Amino acid sequence: MRDIRPKWRATALGSAGVLVTATLIAGAVTAPTASASGDSRDGQDRETRGVAIAAAKAAKTGIDWQDCPADWGLEKPIKCGWVTVPLDYAKPYGKQIKLAVDRVGNTGTKAERQGALIYNPGGPGGSGLRFPRRVTTKAPVWANTAKAYDFVGFDPRGVGHSAPISCADPQEFVKAPKMDPVPDSEADKLAQRKLAREYAEGCYERSGEMLPHMTTPNTARDLDVIRAALGEKKLNFLGVSYGTYLGAVYGTLFPGHVRRMVVDSVVNPSREKIWYEANLDQDVAFEMRWKDWQDWVAANDATFHLGDTRAEVQAKWLQLRATAKKNPIGGVVGPAELIGFFQGAPYYDSSWIPVATVFSKYFAGDTQALVDAAAPDLSDTAGNATSENGNAVYTAVECTDAKWPTSWQKWDRDNTRLHKEYPFLTWSNAWMNLPCATWPVKQQTPLNVKTGKGLPGVLIVQSERDAATPYGGAVELHKRFKGSRLITEKNAGSHGVTSLVNPCVNERVDAYLLTGKLDGADVTCAPHATPKP
Repeated sequence: MRDIRPKWRATALGSAGVLVTATLIAGAVTAPTASASGDSRDGQDRETRGVAIAAAKAAKTGIDWQDCPADWGLEKPIKCGWVTVPLDYAKPYGKQIKLAVDRVGNTGTKAERQGALIYNPGGPGGSGLRFPRRVTTKAPVWANTAKAYDFVGFDPRGVGHSAPISCADPQEFVKAPKMDPVPDSEADKLAQRKLAREYAEGCYERSGEMLPHMTTPNTARDLDVIRAALGEKKLNFLGVSYGTYLGAVYGTLFPGHVRRMVVDSVVNPSREKIWYEANLDQDVAFEMRWKDWQDWVAANDATFHLGDTRAEVQAKWLQLRATAKKNPIGGVVGPAELIGFFQGAPYYDSSWIPVATVFSKYFAGDTQALVDAAAPDLSDTAGNATSENGNAVYTAVECTDAKWPTSWQKWDRDNTRLHKEYPFLTWSNAWMNLPCATWPVKQQTPLNVKTGKGLPGVLIVQSERDAATPYGGAVELHKRFKGSRLITEKNAGSHGVTSLVNPCVNERVDAYLLTGKLDGADVTCAPHATPKP
C-alpha cells in the first residue's frame, strides 16, 4: 500500500513503497469495544481510558495554528500546528509525542461549512501534510468538497515531523546499486536474510523506544485525539491505500465517533491477511497490472518502439534487466533500482507515459534518462531522509501490527512458488518485509474489524485491477462494515481512485461528503480515461 516509495525499494503494502493513520469534546466517552492488541481486557480498558483522557485534554487545549515553517513547502493560507498524544495509551500521563497537523479553511461560506475532513495517504509511512494543497492548487476534483470542509492533513506518529523514527543512515540506505532481488543461489538468499536481520536490528538501535507503539490501533487513537483537538464531535475521514486500514481500525474502535468516511483502494482488513498474506496477494496483482501496462505500451508501439505485442515488450524488459545485472547502468542502476522505478507503472496510470518514455529512450540509445529516473540522488539529503523515514515507518507498523512467520523455510517456499508465475515483484517484496521475521519487539494481534454501534454508512471506492491493494480487500471491508456501499471502477487499476477524473466516481464522493447520501445499491463505474501518449 505504500504510496511513498524509496526508488530502490520494492513496493509493499503500500506498498502497499506508498505508504500511515472522541465525542470526547463534551467529556462524554463512547468506549471502544474491541481490543487493538488482542491483549487482556485490562490492557484494552487502559488504552480506552488513555485515549479518552488524551482526547479530553486535546479538546480543551485545541491547536495553536501558525504559519507553516518555511521548509515544509506549504504555502499560505495553510496553517500548521501540533497535537500532543501519549506514546503509550496505556500510560496516558507518561511520555508524550507531538504530531504535526495542518489545515486550510473551507472555501465556501460559514453556513456551508461541515467541519474538518482529515486525510491519510497510506504507506504506512506517508505524510498527509500536502492534503490542504488540493485547495491552494485548486484541484478541480475536490472543489465542491472544499466548499464544505476544512482540509486537514497530519504526519502520523513516527513520520516526518511527528517524532520521526529511523532504521538506517539515510545516505547509506539509498546507495546503489543494491543486490538483485531475484536470488541466483542459496548464498544470495543468505546475504539478503543478513541484510533484513541487520535492518531490524537497526530499527531497534535507532528507534527502540518507539517501536512497540508503532501500530495502526495507536495511529487510530491519535486520529481520535486530533479530531478532539480540532473541536470536532465526529470524524470526517478520507483514507487511501493503507489509510483505508487506518479508517477500518478507527471505525471499529470508535464507531460512534464517525460522521463520514471514504476509503479508497482498500487493504484487506481480515486478520488472516494482515500483513504477511496481504503482501503475497500483492505479488499476484502486480503481475496482472504489469501486463496491463505492457499491453498498453504494445498498443502504442508507434510512440515507444518497444514492440507491438506484450511478449515483445516483456522481452525488452528482460533484456534491460539482464544488462543492468551484468553491468549496472551508469554504475548505479541494477535490477533492484529498475524495479523501484518501473513499479510506478503498475501502481499509477499517471506513471504509464513517464516510465514508457524512459524505457523507450534507453533502447534509442539514451541511458542518462534511465539513470536520472532510477538512481538515487545522493545530494538530495532531505529527500533521502524522507525515503528512509518512510521505509522505517512502513516496516515498524507492519512488523509490530501482527505476528509474522519466523520460519525462513516458509518465506522461501511461498516466495519461490509465487515467483515462478509472478516474477515482477515477488522477491523484492519478500526482502522488503523480511525484517518482520526477526522483529525485536512484541508483535500484536490485529484487530477484528467489524461494525460497532453508531457506525454510519461508509463509502468504499476501488478499482478492479489495483496492484497494491487487490480488489478482494474492498469486498472484505464491505462485508464487515454493514450499510457500506462499494463503488467499483471496472477495467481500471490505478491505485487511488478518488483523485482521478471520473465523473461517475467523483459525483458520488461529493454527494456522500456533502449530504451523507449513499446509493441504494453498490455501483459499477466505467474506467477513467486511459493515458494517451
